Amino acid sequence: MAIFYTSCQSPAEQETAATTLPNQPYLIVLGIAQDAGYPQAGCNKDCCQNLWDHPDQGKMVSCLALVDPLSQKTWLFDATPDFREQLHLVEEHGPLSGIFLTHAHIGHYTGLMQLGREVMGAAKMPVFAMPRMREFLANNGPWSQLVKFENIQLSNLRADSTIQLNERLRVTPFLVPHRDEFSETVGYLIESQETSVAFIPDIDKWDRWKIDINALVRSVDYAFLDGTFFQNGEIPGRDMAEIPHPFIIESMNTLKDLDIMEKAKVHFIHFNHSNPVLQDEAARKTVKKAGFRLAEEGQIIAL
Repeated sequence: MAIFYTSCQSPAEQETAATTLPNQPYLIVLGIAQDAGYPQAGCNKDCCQNLWDHPDQGKMVSCLALVDPLSQKTWLFDATPDFREQLHLVEEHGPLSGIFLTHAHIGHYTGLMQLGREVMGAAKMPVFAMPRMREFLANNGPWSQLVKFENIQLSNLRADSTIQLNERLRVTPFLVPHRDEFSETVGYLIESQETSVAFIPDIDKWDRWKIDINALVRSVDYAFLDGTFFQNGEIPGRDMAEIPHPFIIESMNTLKDLDIMEKAKVHFIHFNHSNPVLQDEAARKTVKKAGFRLAEEGQIIAL
């Protein structure tokens, strides 16, 4: 994975920030795809066909890593089916010190299996989870075995209650509406002393949330937002009301009154294999022309 630096700053400010990057906390985008990855199992349509012959062009499941060079610690946001590769990448920046989970859909927690006795045999890896998520893991196999054998140590989160990782970094979960069959769903506010980042890989339509997404974007420096689908009709033969993510087209319309600097904070992430922004330059240009951005694997955000 190529690592590169991006920012809303001017080129001169980016160059200055990039030279100091190893000495300050930063986020790495380790994956951008929806739960099933890209290509997706069982898909031989045009959106995935070429990738079976060129697997190096595929994308891993949505995941962020938080790195603190001073303490030489790292944290993951979600444990995805691509945990093996993502852990290898993040450990190049420091040992893993904990995992923050958003919810109990397969792309966001099933990577925990790699911590078990069949693989890593981890010892008390901190896993931060909301109450229902914690109960789900503790009381359902095979995840309960991770708890029983102390491969993971569950740490309870509370909505809007901040976890202070150290004097430089803090993390705050906040509830978002989503299909909560097995757990609640949260986004995260990730903050350093100077910079704040919102991470919302999964949410239902924006008007179902009590928070004004425009106000949230204005309040942070970066916002990684659910970009699962580009527009309605993307999955032929399926009622997309059953999977009510905000389409990128809808999100751009909702956020259209932000000024250009505010729009540039928004990085869409968590793309379904059907999403044309993964391969169609016209779709990508539509997003960028409107002033928004698309998350890229290897992207670094200095905090």
